[in-house]
Amino acid sequence: MARLPPRTRRHRAVAAAAGPRRRGDGVWLFDLDDTLHHASDGVFAAIGASMNAYIEAHLGLDVASAKSLRHRYWRRYGATLLGLVRHHGVSGSHFLAETHALPELEASLRALRADLEWLKRLRGRKVLLTNAPQAYAHRVLKALGIAVQFERVLAVEQMRMFGHYRPKPDARMFRHLCAQLRIAPSRCTLVEDSPQNLKAARGLGMRTLWMRGWMPEPVRRRPRFVDQRVSRLHHLKR
Repeated sequence: MARLPPRTRRHRAVAAAAGPRRRGDGVWLFDLDDTLHHASDGVFAAIGASMNAYIEAHLGLDVASAKSLRHRYWRRYGATLLGLVRHHGVSGSHFLAETHALPELEASLRALRADLEWLKRLRGRKVLLTNAPQAYAHRVLKALGIAVQFERVLAVEQMRMFGHYRPKPDARMFRHLCAQLRIAPSRCTLVEDSPQNLKAARGLGMRTLWMRGWMPEPVRRRPRFVDQRVSRLHHLKR
């Protein structure tokens, strides 16, 4: 995993405002899409269409085959990117840049003001952990007005180990992240919409909070690996 740059002056100011850190302080790990904003409402459709077009152009597939391949790799690996890199020699950086350019992104974002205000009041260390590319993640955070709340943004480009992408739900990435943050998994809380990612985190001893508010399918029974299920972030117990 790439070495992260030092925190900026504004991030230090946020950390200072949150109060002094103790040796046992925990860390909040937040997912981005369908956790901090409503990606299923339009952003995901735009990204999916962009990925389909990329696969059609670079692999020479028709529309239906491109869509089927994208979904198959997403189900198998947790990210379409991994399948394209492993089986087709696609450049990961090129794929991410092309498929997440999204000129209308900022105008299409939707989030609850109450959730964003709750996040700003939440004390403690906050890290963004997303399988999306870094440029996209920073654009979303800036548009939502919450970029300063996070001490680190760990996007898919930083989830590399020994030259290979290891995005969520890879347990090796979670362990490496905890080592970077110098904290035990048991002191981390993952807030996430994906059950697969939560299950992997829980297996390492992390606390898991399942954000269900933006998901289109019916609510299922809370799995055993989920500590709390909520429909809105501001419903979370601190």
